[in-house]
Amino acid sequence: MPSTRTPHNAADLFSPTYALARQRLLQAAAARALPVESHLHPLRGAEGETLAMDVVRDGPADAPDVLLLTSAVHGVEGHCGSAVQLGLILQLPPLRSAAHRALAIVHVHAVNPHGFSHTRRVTHDNVDLNRNFIDFSKPLPDNADYRMLHPLLLPAQWPPSDANEAQLATLQHTLGARRYQRAVTGGQHSHPLGLFYGGSGPNWSNGVCRDVLRRHVGQARRLAWIDLHSGLGPYGVGERIFASPDTVHALPRARRWWGESITSVHSGSSTSIPMTGPIQMAVADECPQADYTGICLEFGTVPSTEMHAALRAEHWLHAHPEAPPELTQTIKHRLRDAFYPDQDDWKAAIWAQGLAATEQAVQGLREA
Repeated sequence: MPSTRTPHNAADLFSPTYALARQRLLQAAAARALPVESHLHPLRGAEGETLAMDVVRDGPADAPDVLLLTSAVHGVEGHCGSAVQLGLILQLPPLRSAAHRALAIVHVHAVNPHGFSHTRRVTHDNVDLNRNFIDFSKPLPDNADYRMLHPLLLPAQWPPSDANEAQLATLQHTLGARRYQRAVTGGQHSHPLGLFYGGSGPNWSNGVCRDVLRRHVGQARRLAWIDLHSGLGPYGVGERIFASPDTVHALPRARRWWGESITSVHSGSSTSIPMTGPIQMAVADECPQADYTGICLEFGTVPSTEMHAALRAEHWLHAHPEAPPELTQTIKHRLRDAFYPDQDDWKAAIWAQGLAATEQAVQGLREA
């Protein structure tokens, strides 16, 4: 498929705040006369602004093929996802060509608008959305390893003492790298103020996202989903992580569309690990008729040790609002830098890979 080009410098697609990112996305949609559906969040943003999960649809309401792009499932990661979505809406010529009138491209902008605005990875109630899409009618998953690690991950004082870090390092060595990663990041439901908390029930974003899937994918025969993230992997590299439980049919199809470099949490080839309740689990519930193929496009930023240190600090800060202003500012800046390197080379790499993955999905749907 021949590459199209945005008329804008890649760096110009990125916004420093959620408020500006939303404003620019809505303006771009209006300029192309694309319909927008806004689901308002009950709380306000960091600048007092309205928060919303905005849905921009480019294509017929009854399109049998839908390409879904989602940003800010993990709030602060929305800087990169929003930029890719803005660039795609601004595309000239548009990706949805006359040759594929049966396709609709649906942008879900800021699945977690509160986290995006307030520089948090999690939601207003400290929930990690990729651990929230579970069956809450059943007993909650238990993560005994996390319960053991929690007091060391989030100690009473920040920064942690040398003794605290030494003890944590010893446990990490004892558990081994993969088990430790799974313990910390896989999801836990025992500590509401802790890291990677999956919640005690469906979050606001969970409910709205399910409604969006029913409304915009409920009649589709084929669904391609690119979920845009940042924070894992080498700087500027977009890892294409297979995002479906169907390894029999969907995985070979994903490899045909996006290449053999597709990684998987199921095989252990991904920098990520299996999660208790990723957002893609909603597909089976809300649009089971759709032949689904999806990836998480995960853009690398800083070394994983720095990313996790930034997350620990920000979660500690959330539990200690009395922290001094200087420490608060330092922690917030560190978190943002861990998920949004404000560098032109990084931005150019993200836009190029986001566009390429989208073009491949469009081609894949065309040939399906």
